[in-house]
Amino acid sequence: MSNNQDFFKRVHAVAKQIPVGRVTSYGAIAKYLGAAKSARIVGYAMNASHGDLSIPAHRVVNRLGLLSGKHHFDGTNLMQQLLESEGVVVKDNKVQNFEDIFWNPTQEL
Repeated sequence: MSNNQDFFKRVHAVAKQIPVGRVTSYGAIAKYLGAAKSARIVGYAMNASHGDLSIPAHRVVNRLGLLSGKHHFDGTNLMQQLLESEGVVVKDNKVQNFEDIFWNPTQEL
């Protein structure tokens, strides 16, 4: 197994633990995994997870709460719709009350 595949599996394992109605960031997952400068690679891992419904990629946003990965989801505004179905408020492609619903794996796991 390549290092990227192993890292992607570790990213997916963390993402699976994000509670419904909460979000985290690519950077927070990277930091938790000991690869703080690898937020972009976490984004690649989230993109690679599409099709696996057990991985809630829609709960991973950028450090400002923006839905920066939304164009990787099928359908119009699917990422936003999935978040809103879980009670997350999104306005202008940004999670509202981001600090309040932010899930930090370093503190939570």
